[in-house]
Amino acid sequence: SSPCGTGQTCKDPNTAANSLHDFTCTCDSDTTITKTDGPATCSKNECDKNPCATGQTCNDPNQSPSSTGDYTCTCSNGVVATGGSATCTNDECTSSPCGTGQTCNDPNQSPSSTGDYTCTCSNGVVATGGSATCTNDECTSSPC
Repeated sequence: SSPCGTGQTCKDPNTAANSLHDFTCTCDSDTTITKTDGPATCSKNECDKNPCATGQTCNDPNQSPSSTGDYTCTCSNGVVATGGSATCTNDECTSSPCGTGQTCNDPNQSPSSTGDYTCTCSNGVVATGGSATCTNDECTSSPC
């Protein structure tokens, strides 16, 4: 059996009978990580390959060489996906920016889109990017 352990390659440059403690262990996942006379400390950070979309944060909690697909991609708004890029949205209506009794609509929820939501009053008054000024002038419907 190899003195290096799983996921490592053992090389002994001098196999003479009197040559001891000169073998090296090299990580299969990263051949720049080596150790002489014992197992190397190998890790495999899947985030090193930038698997997440632009603007997302990658985290690989288990970096053992045998671990795959457990990294997470996190959007700036907190949406998290495991093992793949997250679908990020920016629904500005989730923060309830419109006034009481107003309906919010955000037609473009891409992460880079800001200020394009609309607030609509029950009487049809619409404001873009901010709360509408709603009035309740009962005389506008000509009830008399």
